[in-house]
Amino acid sequence: MTRRFNVAVVGCNIGRSHIVEGYQPHGDKYRVLAVCDLDETRLSSVAEEFEVPRRCRDFDELLAMDDVDIIDISTPPATHRPMVLKALAAGKHVVCEKPLVGSLAEVDEIIAAEAKAKGRLMPIFQYRYGDGAMQARRIIESGLAGKPYVGTCETLWKRGPDYYDNPWRGRWATELGGVLMTHAIHIHDLMTFLMGPVERLFARTATRVNTIEVEDCVSSSWLMASGALVSATATLGSHEEISRLRLSFENVTFESTHAPYSPGDGPWRVIPANEAVSRQIEELLAGFPPVGRRFNGQMEAFHRALLAGDPPPVTSLDARRALELVTAFYHSAATGEDVALPLDAAHPKYLSWRPAA
Repeated sequence: MTRRFNVAVVGCNIGRSHIVEGYQPHGDKYRVLAVCDLDETRLSSVAEEFEVPRRCRDFDELLAMDDVDIIDISTPPATHRPMVLKALAAGKHVVCEKPLVGSLAEVDEIIAAEAKAKGRLMPIFQYRYGDGAMQARRIIESGLAGKPYVGTCETLWKRGPDYYDNPWRGRWATELGGVLMTHAIHIHDLMTFLMGPVERLFARTATRVNTIEVEDCVSSSWLMASGALVSATATLGSHEEISRLRLSFENVTFESTHAPYSPGDGPWRVIPANEAVSRQIEELLAGFPPVGRRFNGQMEAFHRALLAGDPPPVTSLDARRALELVTAFYHSAATGEDVALPLDAAHPKYLSWRPAA
């Protein structure tokens, strides 16, 4: 019989999605033992819906529960850093929603704390999970795809005044950024998951859709370490919501589904250069095991890693690369410069990408 880990979910909005998609389908692997939220109505609703035995409004109460193995942090972005640090210091494993923290300095602090901690940290990047994205990665890693040429990455969503009628959204101090931070960060992670690291980036940002502090439109050009070229666009003013990747390699072209919140789902369009490549891909994917979508797939992979004593399937270093990309976006947009990556402590936005800082 496999080990079952006890989970405490903090933040019952996005946290509810983690329960529905990630923990409930794996009831033999996880038990949601406690939920925590400042909103009493939301807290009670989620606790009752999923028959969670413990509920609290004080985060420190969870840390004192010896039988809680994993703290799942699904609270607003500006609250993540202290919660992650406290949970690691308490010896817990940690799952944390994006963005992990609010600067490269803070993510380096988290990485150092994790290195000394008993528990492991897994940031959430659920777009990697699903048959489409994972089959594409298998083909690319096998070498069958050949040389990468170009890629396009689109986050075309709709958010209006009702979405921003909220005390923390749309503000630099509490949301830490706009469409780059809370919407496009997942598909940008998926792009680098498939196309590798970014070497240089140029970006423009604008606030055109809503009356908010942060950006809601972005256009950018990336030079990948492989030499491939990528263009990435995001807006919160699209009247049809889609997320889409299209990747052109020497021997195959991939196009994701257009599902706005689950582009990793299959089937992707896989267009081989010729019949010989088509046969090789068919042989490679024969018997390919299904991959759970979104949180389902990520939580299943996390459980395997915990049992094996391996690093999580998504690591704090993955979160750093995502926040490094965000930092480069904001620096390029502010200065008009083409930004070289990776970024270290000498970078002018290492301590914060926010204008107020």
